[in-house]
Amino acid sequence: MEDLDFSLTDFDAAAALIYRHLSPTPQIVWPILSERCGCEVWVKHENHLPTGAFKVRGGLWYIANTRDANPKSTVVAATRGNHGQSVAFATRSEGLSSILVIPHGNSLAKNQAMKALGATLIEYGKDFNEAMDHAKLIADEQGYTMFPSFHPLLVQGVGTYSIELLSHVNNLHTVYVPIGLGSGICGMIAARKALGLSVHIVGVVAEHAPAYALSFQAGTLRQTDSAETMADGLAVRIPNEIALNRILGGVDRIVTVSEKEIEDAIRFYFTDTHNVAEGAGACTLAALLQEKNRMAGNRVGLILSGGNIDCALYARIIDQDSF
Repeated sequence: MEDLDFSLTDFDAAAALIYRHLSPTPQIVWPILSERCGCEVWVKHENHLPTGAFKVRGGLWYIANTRDANPKSTVVAATRGNHGQSVAFATRSEGLSSILVIPHGNSLAKNQAMKALGATLIEYGKDFNEAMDHAKLIADEQGYTMFPSFHPLLVQGVGTYSIELLSHVNNLHTVYVPIGLGSGICGMIAARKALGLSVHIVGVVAEHAPAYALSFQAGTLRQTDSAETMADGLAVRIPNEIALNRILGGVDRIVTVSEKEIEDAIRFYFTDTHNVAEGAGACTLAALLQEKNRMAGNRVGLILSGGNIDCALYARIIDQDSF
C-alpha cells in the first residue's frame, strides 16, 4: 500500500488501458487568464473527461486490476461525487454494479450523474468521513467489495494526467494541484519523479477544510471537526496517512484559499476561458492569484480537476458584479 513510486512503463501501462475508454485531456495556455495572473498559465483540463473530473482515470485502472478479486458483482464506495462517478463508470465497464454512500446535502448534479451511470445511492452522515464509515459497514455486512478512495492503483491511474501535462509542457516552474484525499497530488509527485523533473508542486486546500494544510504545517496528521466548503472535492477532515507522508516529502507548500477566492476563480475561468469549473477545480487558480507576485513571469501549470457544479450554485456565483 505504501509504495507510490511508478516508472514511466507503469504509467504507460495504465494509460494504455485508460485510453481505451477516454482520450487524453488538453493542456492549454489561455492569453487572458495568463494576463490576469501575470505569468504563462497552462491549464490541464480534466473537466473535459466524460465524467467531468479526473478520478475516472484511477477508477478504470483500479477496477481492471481487481476485477477478478471481487467475490460478488457489487462494489461499495463513499463519495461526494467525482469519485462516485469514477466508480460507477469503471464498474459498468466491467459488468459490475455499484452502491455509493453520499452524505446528506450532497450535490444534486453529481447525484444525478452517478445515478445516470447506474449507481445505487444511499444517503448517510453529515460529511464524507461519516459516509465512508457507513460504506465500510455495508461492505462488511453484505460481503461486497469496498472500492477505496485512496490506493496506489488509483494514484497510478490519475497520475496519467500529470504525465500528459509534464511531458507536453517543457520547463514548468510550478504546478498547483488540489488536495482532496490525495490521489491527484500523489500522482503528480510520482510523475515528476518518473520523468526526472524538478518542477515545484504546490498543494491547495480550502480555508474551511484545512486538515492537510494543518498536517503539513505540523509535520504530522491533524484532523478537523468539520469540512464545510462549497468546494466539495476538498471537503476532507481526516487526511489519509499514506498520502500525507508522500505530500510531506514531495510538496513545496500548501496554499489555503477562501470561499470568496474560489468563487472568484470560478468566474474567471468562465470569463477568461469559457470553461465551467467546480470549486475544487477552481481552487488552483485561486491559489495562483493569491501568489501572483511570487509567480510573476514564470511558466505555471494549473490542474482544473473537474467541472461538476450544481446549476443553481454556478448561476449564483456567475451573477456577481465583481467581474
